[in-house]
Amino acid sequence: MLDIKVFVFNEIQENTIILPDETKECVIIDAGCNNEAEQLRLSNYIAENNLKPVMLLNTHGHFDHVMGNAYIFRKYGLTPIMHCGDLNKIENATAYVSAFGLQMETPPAPKQFLEDGQILKFGNTEFKVIHTPGHSEGGVCLYFEKEKLLVAGDTLFNGSIGRTDLPGGDYDELMHSIHTKLLTLSGDTEVICGHGPGTTIGREAMTNPFLTGDTQYI
Repeated sequence: MLDIKVFVFNEIQENTIILPDETKECVIIDAGCNNEAEQLRLSNYIAENNLKPVMLLNTHGHFDHVMGNAYIFRKYGLTPIMHCGDLNKIENATAYVSAFGLQMETPPAPKQFLEDGQILKFGNTEFKVIHTPGHSEGGVCLYFEKEKLLVAGDTLFNGSIGRTDLPGGDYDELMHSIHTKLLTLSGDTEVICGHGPGTTIGREAMTNPFLTGDTQYI
């Protein structure tokens, strides 16, 4: 059983997710904490709940989702695990963020990469990696089938989809990813998005204006 905690961090209002199960092991997904106050909010929650972080995962490499990676590495000794398609983004994150007038610590390099269909485990929990390029080349979703939970990063939003006007974005590829890999999941699958409120697969299939009535990508 997962006890989901979502923090909204940094200037881009990114969702950072902590997922522990009954063993108290947890994964940290998209660490976006970018100042001391945000870092303490995250680490205090982990300490107060006696959690043991065992993985740092990134759904993609855009700077707002990796701003806290350096802190997580210092605090817990975890290097990020992500898809190799976004390696260039994490390597150039500090240069890219400066173009937005922001600053961040240089994130540590990944030592392990995610692959489509890969099964990962922590505690008593397992989840599947779903490669969903389109928002970025290395975008992934993390699917907890038993719990009917999908961590969607910036692939799918409540009433919207990830933007495709950034380097590496591709609208047709994103739509194909969503139609063939996400809308095939059970409609009652809960979705935690990379920004904003959560949703369900069924709700988006029925009401998302980017998806309703569009069958060309199926």
